[in-house]
Amino acid sequence: MKVCASMLSADPTRLGEQLLAVTHAGADAVHWDIMDGNYVDAITFGAHIVKHHRKLTDIPFEIHLMVTNPDAQIAAFVDAGADLIIVHPETCPHLHRSLGRIKNFGKRAGIALNPSTSPDFIDYCRDVLDMVLVMTVNPGSAGQGFLNLQLEKISIVKKKLPPEMEIAVDGGINAVSAASCRRSGANSCVTGTFLFGGNDYAAAIQSLALDFFPNKDISRMTSESKIQV
Repeated sequence: MKVCASMLSADPTRLGEQLLAVTHAGADAVHWDIMDGNYVDAITFGAHIVKHHRKLTDIPFEIHLMVTNPDAQIAAFVDAGADLIIVHPETCPHLHRSLGRIKNFGKRAGIALNPSTSPDFIDYCRDVLDMVLVMTVNPGSAGQGFLNLQLEKISIVKKKLPPEMEIAVDGGINAVSAASCRRSGANSCVTGTFLFGGNDYAAAIQSLALDFFPNKDISRMTSESKIQV
């Protein structure tokens, strides 16, 4: 399973250090949750923050736009170094056009499905879609519990897409929930609290990618850090 490190759960006073740490620990991508205080309550990162951190690593950057007007933000995050831009269908009056615009910039385009959002949106934008992100918590904050009902949605999404398409999950991801998502059809996961809540980033990433702990609930990694930056 592809493992994407969510900077939402990183220490805001050590973003650069922790970005390098998860890069060296084997993360496949870095996931930036962009929140504007309108679509969700929180306010997080702007394009300038992402752009400065883009200088530190060439690891792929995923931009998850949890904002009320994502079309107004796309160009800025393309300039900031995004490799993938994800939008929510509810925020795009013309979803197909928004995804097409991302593709026209030469970037990968994705949609995020909230727990109550129907996967039927996929049927009408499949031709401009590179990935689907199934939210396994309600968007807006880190540290929430995994919503098991979303496993059914992952299976439905899987049936709608070609086998090689990326299906990611985001929210409440640990070694156990990641294994359940994999069995339902996901091939990528976003991890925040589970990863940054411990000290051994490499072990946490391996437990998600390789299913080291399929029968044990490891909510935090507590061993001493092996990552030096």
